[in-house]
Amino acid sequence: MIRMRLTRIVAACAAALLAALAVQVDAKPAAAETYLPISGTGSTWSQNALDQWRRNVQSNYGMTINYSGTGSSAGRRDFIAGTVDFAVSEIPFQSQPEDGSAPETPSTGSAYMPIVAGGTSFMYNLRIGGKKVTNLRLSGQVITKIFTGVITNWNDPEVQADNPGLAMPDKPIVPVVRSDGSGSTAQFTLWMSKQYQSLWGPYCASVGRSNPCGLTSQYPTSGNMKAQNGSLGVAGYVSQDYGEGAITYVEYSYALKSGFPVAKVLNNAGYYIEPKDTSVAVGLLSAGINSDLTQNLDGVYNSGDPRTYPLSSYSYMIVPTEVKGVFTAEKGKTLGAFASYFLCEGQQQAGALGYSPLPMNLVQAGFSVVSRIPGAGSANVDINNCNNPTFKPGDDPSNNQLAQTAPMPAECDRAGTGNQCTSGTAGAVEETPVSGGGAGGTSSDAPGGGAAASGAAAASAGTGVAAGSGSAPVYDENGQLVSGGNGVVGAAVSSPYSLPDSGFGTPQLLMLLAVGLILIAVFVPPVVSRRLRKPRATSPHP
Repeated sequence: MIRMRLTRIVAACAAALLAALAVQVDAKPAAAETYLPISGTGSTWSQNALDQWRRNVQSNYGMTINYSGTGSSAGRRDFIAGTVDFAVSEIPFQSQPEDGSAPETPSTGSAYMPIVAGGTSFMYNLRIGGKKVTNLRLSGQVITKIFTGVITNWNDPEVQADNPGLAMPDKPIVPVVRSDGSGSTAQFTLWMSKQYQSLWGPYCASVGRSNPCGLTSQYPTSGNMKAQNGSLGVAGYVSQDYGEGAITYVEYSYALKSGFPVAKVLNNAGYYIEPKDTSVAVGLLSAGINSDLTQNLDGVYNSGDPRTYPLSSYSYMIVPTEVKGVFTAEKGKTLGAFASYFLCEGQQQAGALGYSPLPMNLVQAGFSVVSRIPGAGSANVDINNCNNPTFKPGDDPSNNQLAQTAPMPAECDRAGTGNQCTSGTAGAVEETPVSGGGAGGTSSDAPGGGAAASGAAAASAGTGVAAGSGSAPVYDENGQLVSGGNGVVGAAVSSPYSLPDSGFGTPQLLMLLAVGLILIAVFVPPVVSRRLRKPRATSPHP
């Protein structure tokens, strides 16, 4: 009887623990989502951002996103051939390719989705008296003359006029261009054709191209130009010792990573501007958006805002809108989730990577494309649940929090003053001492920068936002830089990755206790029962 009671008590305790365990299991989140691997090819202009995002989603969500930076032209061809799930390009499909090839017409439904913004920059390798130059300035006309063979030496009077603070050296200029079909080339040549057709058109004609010559993905070389494959190729050439005297066009991110400077470019307002995330954000406020989400950059080229970088643009992901070829609805689930990530959370890292995050209107446009991807129905497309640094819930789509933080340029960055800021740029932040006849100064967006040309920077400080890139950097727990001070103070930053589950917690503890009680229920009652039934020893009577 006693044995049965003990067994029932222990069994009841074990059952209670098992019930608690069941509640714990039910309360745990559903099993992690599973995602089929997807693959894409295309732009090297966007690749540094894409590679970081791919690492993030692999670590955070177990997604495998394969990507090869083969150039925008190759990416569009692969998408047309149906051998990839997506492509990335700076320009749309070309109905009349400049090389005379067949029109680029995909056989499957597709859409353009903005992925990241940035500035096409001019990375260079130049020394004066053995010291690296980090504060070079160039007007658009001088840049075009360099890349059309009109200006061939660094001490040309027009280059010297842009740089009163530097004694420009007598050294040949080596323009480095892309050897492959690239979106970077397309963006650069589009700008030259729009702004300096009187220089670009005759040059094209002189090398056997049509005149007038417009956008081209294949750069027409001449003279002592060096052609290299990919963004890494052109940046790599310039960064070598033999690259002294060289200059190339490449996404700002590559100069940042290479530790080399970029030229400040003269904008329509008369200021020499570096392509930082803030100046690109300001520039894109003047961009026109076509109905298919491609961009019209005429307003950017001619913007009168002194903070604008004139070669600002954004890149597209070309995504399928129907199941065909290698693409399936199961892959669409992965593509939709990845797109939702980089349109929101991924943009937090854009500035630190050398890009500029997409503004609210482009994120909304991107969400509309995500909703058209087969299988992407579970992806987040709620603008109020989007952790993007350029807006907050309830913002107007025309607003850009990042653009509001852009400081006005310093007086030493204004053309015609005879002065030149000595602050470094991109990956080479060290100052360049004055070697010419002009005075120096500090750029307003340099760490600890000088006074702005107007009270705009002070006004932004009064609203609780950081002016420029001088605020403290923010890192995630993996040591990756999330932001470098260009965002809104107090705004959400990139969410840290979830630490991996150690595998032992409350459910495991309850399970051990339940097993222990079951063992007790089996073995303890018989022992206790025998002890209770054993007769007690009696003392002998005297």
